[in-house]
Amino acid sequence: MTVLKRTLLGACALFAAAGLVLQAGCTRTEQPASEESAASAEPDFDAVRKAAERFKDIEVALAAGYVRDPMNMCETADMMGKPAEMGAMGVHYFRPDLLGLTGPPNPRVNGTGTHTDFLSPAILLYEPQADGTHELVGVENLVFAAAWHAAGHANPPSFHGVPYDHMVDDPATPLDEAHMFEAHYDRHVWVYRENPNGVFVPFNPNVSCQHHRADAAQ
Repeated sequence: MTVLKRTLLGACALFAAAGLVLQAGCTRTEQPASEESAASAEPDFDAVRKAAERFKDIEVALAAGYVRDPMNMCETADMMGKPAEMGAMGVHYFRPDLLGLTGPPNPRVNGTGTHTDFLSPAILLYEPQADGTHELVGVENLVFAAAWHAAGHANPPSFHGVPYDHMVDDPATPLDEAHMFEAHYDRHVWVYRENPNGVFVPFNPNVSCQHHRADAAQ
């Protein structure tokens, strides 16, 4: 997650404006089972791909509670000061309830989310197409570090033996490494678009934002 993270809480306001239940949509937290049982039930990539198959239809994702980044950002590596050839993430659609968002940034976005089940990912990644549609390219989960450790986990979450990326701001640098979020762990999984740099690497050179329309309506 990058620039998107500055605006996740805006989706909660969108819920309220639409007359939806803000509390249920933005504060519910789903706790995983013990680390041992979670590891034993860890799905393989084919299972993750199959579970997300229905979200190739973005209307199905919306009906399931996913909402688009309110700023409608299509995120590329160069937006984060990285080489453009690293590629892009695409447009993020997320479930506020699975992220456990707790309120406006104070001073950063925070939450109680510890959801790590990739059979029901908290975030879907889409690539804009030339005809205005969006193609599902990957999935992502994100948990807040404080909530994760408060739940009794000594180590960061992992998937297929690889720990999630740890995102925390370094005040000594001009770049906000945590993207206006409290310290958190996240993991991208490219199950629909091969990433030559690795299935877990955040940016994918095979994903493009060239057809993104910033003014496109959700």
